Amino acid sequence: MSAAIATGAVSKLFSSSSFPFPSHLSPKTTSLSLLSSHNPSISFLSSLSFPKLTPLKSSANTTQHFEEEEEEEEEDIVAETEIDEYESECESEIDIEDFEKEAKFAVKEFSTSLSRQLSDETDEKRESRKQKRKKATSRDIPDHFLPKVAIVGRPNVGKSALFNRLVGGNRAIVVDEPGVTRDRLYGRSFWGEHEFMVVDTGGVVTVSKSQANVMEDLAISTTIGMDGISLQSREAAVARMPSMIEKQASAAVEESSVIIFLVDGQAGLTAADVEIADWLRRNYSNKCIILAVNKCESPGKGIMQASEFWSLGLSPLPISALSGTGTGELLDLVCSRLGKVEGPENLNEEETYIPAIAIVGRPNVGKSSILNALVGEDRTIVSPISGTTRDAIDTEFVGPDGQKFVLIDTAGIRRRAAVASSGSVTEALSVNRAFRGIRRSDVVALVIEAMACITEQDYRIAERIEKEGKGCLIVVNKWDTIPNKNQQTATYYEQDVREKLRTLQWAPIVYSTAIAGQGVEKIIVAASTVEKERSRRLGTSILNQVVQEALAFKPPPRTRGGRRGRVYYCTQAAIRPPTFVFFVNDSNLFPETYRRYMEKQLRSDAGFSGTPIRLLWRSRRKMEKDEVKGATRPQNNLTPRSEKMAVAT
Repeated sequence: MSAAIATGAVSKLFSSSSFPFPSHLSPKTTSLSLLSSHNPSISFLSSLSFPKLTPLKSSANTTQHFEEEEEEEEEDIVAETEIDEYESECESEIDIEDFEKEAKFAVKEFSTSLSRQLSDETDEKRESRKQKRKKATSRDIPDHFLPKVAIVGRPNVGKSALFNRLVGGNRAIVVDEPGVTRDRLYGRSFWGEHEFMVVDTGGVVTVSKSQANVMEDLAISTTIGMDGISLQSREAAVARMPSMIEKQASAAVEESSVIIFLVDGQAGLTAADVEIADWLRRNYSNKCIILAVNKCESPGKGIMQASEFWSLGLSPLPISALSGTGTGELLDLVCSRLGKVEGPENLNEEETYIPAIAIVGRPNVGKSSILNALVGEDRTIVSPISGTTRDAIDTEFVGPDGQKFVLIDTAGIRRRAAVASSGSVTEALSVNRAFRGIRRSDVVALVIEAMACITEQDYRIAERIEKEGKGCLIVVNKWDTIPNKNQQTATYYEQDVREKLRTLQWAPIVYSTAIAGQGVEKIIVAASTVEKERSRRLGTSILNQVVQEALAFKPPPRTRGGRRGRVYYCTQAAIRPPTFVFFVNDSNLFPETYRRYMEKQLRSDAGFSGTPIRLLWRSRRKMEKDEVKGATRPQNNLTPRSEKMAVAT
């Protein structure tokens, strides 16, 4: 009872503006000290601090203040009411055809901006020129039906430069140093009515040379990329490298109908040229062998340079792969020895579409071993030397269910700083080819080593795969090196991978041992499943039902002004990767956390395992502004420049 009386007394003291303060007491301490002196039961109030209250100046100012607040509240209510009415009208005026057209435009706009970020302009120009040249051909025959033309010769005579000249692009790495090309590299070429496959090979080194000379000719290092490898293993790997390169060249010659034997006109005739000519004549006399003398830029001097090679028993033809001199005559001679090929008829787009699987990862994780285990032959050179693979190697493969794939073996991708510090132009170009391989692929197999920890470079490669919109599966190779495995080992390992590669939370994980051939068939099965998910299209009615359920379970958050995001319509505008366009009242009302929630709901309800999905959010007001701009664009072109600048500012 006494506490209630004290509280009432305090409120009266603070509400009265004419409280008589004694002259020797301050206003802050008088009220509590007086109350506590008369009533000891509320002495605890003296220890509390109350906010200082300022008396109101006049009743007129108070009335004006409350009137302004009421007007602001009324204006906010009117504005929110207008927004709600506008959004309700938008919901009632939904035109599905317009939304579908706008969705396709949004996907095209997004793809263009993304490709500009991820690719340089020169590559796009080259691709466009190549596409124009390919459109001139009358037929579209699969690669395995076309005849093959192999380019062989000793190292550093210009085989890769001639290969790029014939296929019309920059496929092979061309550096002024020997031993750059090691594996077989295939490219499609045509001349007139003829179409054929060109095979680039590594330099053939004769067995008559010593080990030191072989290493010098092939530019093989015994230190770079061989950390952690014993000296005995280094020497054995270096000793096997020339024979493995020659084995790849021999395989290319075996499957080819025409052989272009390339020599260096500036260096003249060498003992290696004589031995290669004898080898071709002795083993492949039934095939057409054309002797091309490269680096003959001057037509007058070219005849004199080529005359020295008559002693090889073949008719020399002077050419220049760099400038293109004489390549027309070379192609005429090649096509005269090739017969016309009739491909299968009635090929539709689905039959001609062959998904590509790129095998990427850091150096020396077993990418080439996986390729060889899948195709069942030594398609690429496998060596403990880091950076053995240089070019992106394409290989056709048929799965167990008859599905055709193109396997792309790529060079190991190291950190950009490490590549720059090494000063190797070849490695820089190899990494560039690896990223191009990711772009050309449909599904990427990211290979990591089981015993090695996931590094920052693995995370950056994963980010690049997600940005490119490619399907992905994570291959944990060398699984046999994990000691003391049990039933929980794979579970714990997967948790660690998911935690460190959060960008690829949706990617399946496959465990394999490529050298022993264990688990490699699971890679193709997983890649086939990922490609089907990547090409799947979800019905519009099912999609909108999933979206409405997600909105009902968790509505978009409200802003401070009380606004909330609304979804008018949703459609899947593209596949490979699946792209969904959400038409909303204002895209700014959907924060990043809610967009991730919507993606998670789409994956849990609709699937799409192993492929990234893109969610594009289009505001209704922005669409109307774009329509107005499009309607008034001819008039804006007639306005003076000064007025345009004023409008822009």
